[in-house]
Amino acid sequence: MSGQPALPETIDARAGAGRALLAGVPEALEARVVAGLAAAGGGARILHIARDDARLARLAEGLAFFAPDLPVLRLPAWDCLPYDRVSPVSEIVAERVDTMCRLAKGEAGGPAVVLTTISAALQRLPPRELWRGAAFEARPGDEIDLDRLTAFLARNGYQSAGTVREPGEFAVRGGIVDIFPPGPDRPVRLDLFGDTLEGIRGFDAGTQRTAGTIDRLSLAPVSEIALDPPAIGRFRAGYRELFGAAGDDPLYRAVSEGRQQIGMEHWLPLFHER
Repeated sequence: MSGQPALPETIDARAGAGRALLAGVPEALEARVVAGLAAAGGGARILHIARDDARLARLAEGLAFFAPDLPVLRLPAWDCLPYDRVSPVSEIVAERVDTMCRLAKGEAGGPAVVLTTISAALQRLPPRELWRGAAFEARPGDEIDLDRLTAFLARNGYQSAGTVREPGEFAVRGGIVDIFPPGPDRPVRLDLFGDTLEGIRGFDAGTQRTAGTIDRLSLAPVSEIALDPPAIGRFRAGYRELFGAAGDDPLYRAVSEGRQQIGMEHWLPLFHER
């Protein structure tokens, strides 16, 4: 055999519906079909709901082979049970936030595929307005208010650490600020001279060695909850409405003080109006 395999005849692109109904597509051929639909869709985005994370990963690999230039955005499910007393791992949250930010800001213009799973599709998501304005941007030469930057990081889920190694961590050491934002595969190092941003460089999280310069910094949240005063107020009111007096609940106390609390992501609906 030579060339690309033919698309199965079970594709039914129903006129006017804006949907394609697929049936009987073998897993190995699934990525080829999705890539073909994206190429023929006239710039439309495709949402593919996979059975589970393993199927999602295999589909992403297939799309990278059949359509290496096709943007693929992943929205995985959390790796913990509902109302568990643990938070989802930072890598998963960072990938989810990166995808939601790019979709809300329209960065995935043109053909693109959004990959998610059944479990992720059943989860509630924050309103897109949260992601449209949630960014901190700077270029070398800009004036940086370090207090404003650290307040932005704390409010949007970043955790202070001695050494930055995982997405969602930041460290301040004099005029050097290390940050691991969602999306990029490596953290960034900001060199400040007074209040002036002299340079932005990427660095290896394992060796801590810098490699290459970056001409623009764009920071997105690493949490699906922004601990700003309106969100804290909504949480407190919703909590009291559901449970009455808070008592000595560490979750209520931490949120009221504007601090991150392990497992608070499971109470997402209390932080947002919708």
